[in-house]
Amino acid sequence: MSSTQFNAGQSHGQTQAKAEEWVDSAKDTAHAAHDKACDAAGKTQEQAHRSKEESAGFLQQTGEQVAHMAQGAIDGVKNTLGMGEKK
Repeated sequence: MSSTQFNAGQSHGQTQAKAEEWVDSAKDTAHAAHDKACDAAGKTQEQAHRSKEESAGFLQQTGEQVAHMAQGAIDGVKNTLGMGEKK
């Protein structure tokens, strides 16, 4: 085997090893990105759930306030017309 063939074989082996390192590095990077994306999605889902609960509570309070205001308006009209409890 000539030294040229030996050098070519050695160079090929080094190139292949370097390519494998790059592939492994790319896989590690992809896995890390996937993990971060999953964490972000989980946090987003938790925040959406909290926001939904807060919105439901806000809407319930608003509905109760509107109902009280409407009842007050009805009582006021009844009193004005002399139909209310206060005479």
